[in-house]
Amino acid sequence: MKREVPILLIEDDAIDLKHIRRAFADNRVTNPVFAVGNGEEALSFLRHEPPFADPERYPRPGLILLDLNMPRMDGLTFLAEYKADARIRRIPAVVMTTSDESVDRKRSYDLGVAGFIVKPLDFHEFAEAIRRFDLYWTLCEVPIDE
Repeated sequence: MKREVPILLIEDDAIDLKHIRRAFADNRVTNPVFAVGNGEEALSFLRHEPPFADPERYPRPGLILLDLNMPRMDGLTFLAEYKADARIRRIPAVVMTTSDESVDRKRSYDLGVAGFIVKPLDFHEFAEAIRRFDLYWTLCEVPIDE
């Protein structure tokens, strides 16, 4: 990934969050990663609302990694809300979830995700998925806030 691009990770499971951070480290993904636990917090982060009002501390991400199954506001509801907001809808989002349900994939793509990754249960397979993810996003250009 382009190293300066911040990533917003929307993940409520502490173990999955730990695995994602470890896989990033193992693959030398050095982008700044900001983590929130549900869609409501993610919208506040993206809109620079309290407690994320300071754009210096909480910069607008260039990429969103999103789990679907979360409390308060799930991933699909978050996608609908953020894609409806003209200020933030161009930020690409990739779903990274344990759900292998066809309906979740279809709905995610209908809501404009850039990709859908089913999290492998084995850590080594997961780290390999992160390596491939990193290679792909290194080649991609993301919208720049101007």
